[in-house]
Amino acid sequence: VHLLARRKSRVGGAAMASMLAKALSAGGRAGVARAAAVRAMASDATRSYGGLRDEDRIFKNLYGLGDWSIKGDMRRGGWYKTKEILLKGHEWILTEVKESGLRGRGGAGFPSGLKWSFMNKPGDGRPKYLVINADEGEPGTCKDREIMRHDPQRLIEGCLIAGRAMGAQAAYIYIRGEFFQEASNLQVAINQAYEMGFIGKNACGSGYDFDVYMHRGAGAYICGEETALIESLEGKAGKPRLKPPFPADIGVFGCPTTVANVETVASAPDICRKGGKDWFATFGRERNHGTKLFCISGNVNKPCVVEEEMSIPLRELLEKHCGGVKGGWDNLQGVIPGGSSVPVLPKHICDDVLMDFDALVAEKSGLGTAAVIVMDKQQDMIKCISRLIDFYEHETCGQCTPCREGCSWMAKVMRRFVTGNAKPAEIDMLYELSLQIEGHTICALGDAAAWPVQGVIRHFRPEIEQRMADFAAAEEVAQA
Repeated sequence: VHLLARRKSRVGGAAMASMLAKALSAGGRAGVARAAAVRAMASDATRSYGGLRDEDRIFKNLYGLGDWSIKGDMRRGGWYKTKEILLKGHEWILTEVKESGLRGRGGAGFPSGLKWSFMNKPGDGRPKYLVINADEGEPGTCKDREIMRHDPQRLIEGCLIAGRAMGAQAAYIYIRGEFFQEASNLQVAINQAYEMGFIGKNACGSGYDFDVYMHRGAGAYICGEETALIESLEGKAGKPRLKPPFPADIGVFGCPTTVANVETVASAPDICRKGGKDWFATFGRERNHGTKLFCISGNVNKPCVVEEEMSIPLRELLEKHCGGVKGGWDNLQGVIPGGSSVPVLPKHICDDVLMDFDALVAEKSGLGTAAVIVMDKQQDMIKCISRLIDFYEHETCGQCTPCREGCSWMAKVMRRFVTGNAKPAEIDMLYELSLQIEGHTICALGDAAAWPVQGVIRHFRPEIEQRMADFAAAEEVAQA
């Protein structure tokens, strides 16, 4: 019952308070469900989000202050009743994940329960596989590495439960090549899980056989795209495949495959233990449920990775966990809310925007990986975005012409924008160029490269024009 009492609601009126008190007094899972229904009656506008309690955190050793071994994980509640969860069957697990409202934490935000259910088609003799995307190459993103370094058993137990939901025979964890310590800790954790009998033959004594393998990549950003990851896992060059066929039909080694993010899969055990609808879905707004790891960097006093409730206001997130923006909130210039591939937001939007999928899409940005990059007024916004486009120019695989040529063109134009050596008409030309890349490529890297350019033009056009005017004035003086 206390799970729903954790958040203070600003819903006024004695009637609502009375209904909530009656629901909580009922006790048990039914009482919790009724309390959740009462809270749902309050509109989003009257509810506050944030202030996640420690007992509601999924990743209890995120900062490595405790023992990251399997024994330490079990003391924190890991691997509890895992056998019971497995024996309840794949339909029960899928139902819990669907009711939880869990959406992919790797950037796309696709409903996880629905995605996992695509694997439950009648078998044709081919094995099924779960592939974990632990590549994490998005600039600004540093959440999955903390899980693998300090809480690796959360991922391994999540693999087992997610694999059971899909009927998978094995999980392949594709980890970024530069993650040396993370890969080392993860392999030790896999070995410990095998020794305890939690994975492998007759996993947890459930009669279900499930293996976990780790594969190290070579540091290519494009391998974060699911089909490029599959190609790399098979020993080929990491270049995206055309879809269809989708991985759920023909994936790794030509078999049905689901590719999922580290954080997404690691959330599954707690959802199944505590309840998807009764616990996880009580966090965040409708269609944006659960807890989320936010990795905050840039011009804040204390950069950090923190687990918080979805839909927490951006300003509260920065001031509560990061000590605020350097120089104060009024010194804020802009924030990239979800990793380098989403458009930047100016201060006036950051004042009251909520950190969830729908709120950020409404502001023409996105939650992405929840990698919050903060830039104060001392930063050159045009130069910052230009630096990101240089990254995409370097990381494009070159398979699609719009991306291969377009990223190079955008990078060249943005470098001239940094110095101001351009004409105002070129701003619209660059925007049009970004539209010719967006949506015209096999994978989403083209979109990821186009959106930062669109964001800086949309919100910081006056700064770009002023830069050009200053350059033209300086040229006139030099020529005189």
